[in-house]
Amino acid sequence: MSITKEEKLEIVKNFGREPNDTGSPEVQIAILSNRISYLTEHFKTHKKDYHSRRGLLKIIAKQRKLLKYLKRKDLKRYKAIIARLNIRDKV
Repeated sequence: MSITKEEKLEIVKNFGREPNDTGSPEVQIAILSNRISYLTEHFKTHKKDYHSRRGLLKIIAKQRKLLKYLKRKDLKRYKAIIARLNIRDKV
């Protein structure tokens, strides 16, 4: 399992603008980052899990699209989320 309910609530609390803010790009990017790190660790032991690798590529593409959207809409928020999550600025 990639993310528990408690982990998701903690991410929402840390990155959301409001207590129940699950739709903002910052929260979505943080949740996707958590899933990406989980799957990256998974692939260190399961090298031939190609089905999950496809899912990882889809998650990375979704995160990239959200980062691109945030960069276009609000550069200050984009730079803040990049710094907090320690993501490379490739968008």
